[in-house]
Amino acid sequence: MTKTDHTATTRTPRRGRWNATDLGLIAVFAALVAGSALIAAIPVGGLGVPITLQTLAVMLTGLALGPGRAFAAVGLYLLLGFAGLPIFSGGRSGLGVLAGPSAGYIIGFLLAATAVGWLTVVVLRRTAHRTGKLRAVLLFAAAMASSIVFIHGLGILGMMVNAKLDFSKAFLADLVFYPGDIIKNVLAVSFALALHKAFPDLLLRRVRTADTRP
Repeated sequence: MTKTDHTATTRTPRRGRWNATDLGLIAVFAALVAGSALIAAIPVGGLGVPITLQTLAVMLTGLALGPGRAFAAVGLYLLLGFAGLPIFSGGRSGLGVLAGPSAGYIIGFLLAATAVGWLTVVVLRRTAHRTGKLRAVLLFAAAMASSIVFIHGLGILGMMVNAKLDFSKAFLADLVFYPGDIIKNVLAVSFALALHKAFPDLLLRRVRTADTRP
């Protein structure tokens, strides 16, 4: 004789194989990142690395989609830009951007989106029964940590390698981006929380499990 116990429906950040919706989201967010690179690009300093809305789009991609789909979306954006589409800041394209002072930032986008996506899954899992304010604070911390380590860290390294700056000068050149990035991360978290509230299965999918025991 067997006994079957059915557990209650729970929310878990577990996703199966990508479906058409996932592929559509990857394409939409890749387009969002591309569009954000071309809107209100403001050159700063003498290196030509502009302030754009791209950090906002990149962090929102990770916060909304999680690590795998965020990696795919930003990776798709990079591949299209390297292939020749003028979707990097200033309408640039091609592999030549990797020889410029903004190369580190471009590569950092991919890693930052993936990192904040992974941290988002952890935060959502740990705060399932906590207040929304705590979740917002933790997601902002995750976004800032990911952008500082990967976007700013690799951005500084790129300026040191391609612009031949020493660390102190590259670090000072990078500081100008911090105030805007703080604002953009606040906005990214706000947008992501609104998306998760409106579309609960965007990242967390209801999964009904059955535990069968002899």
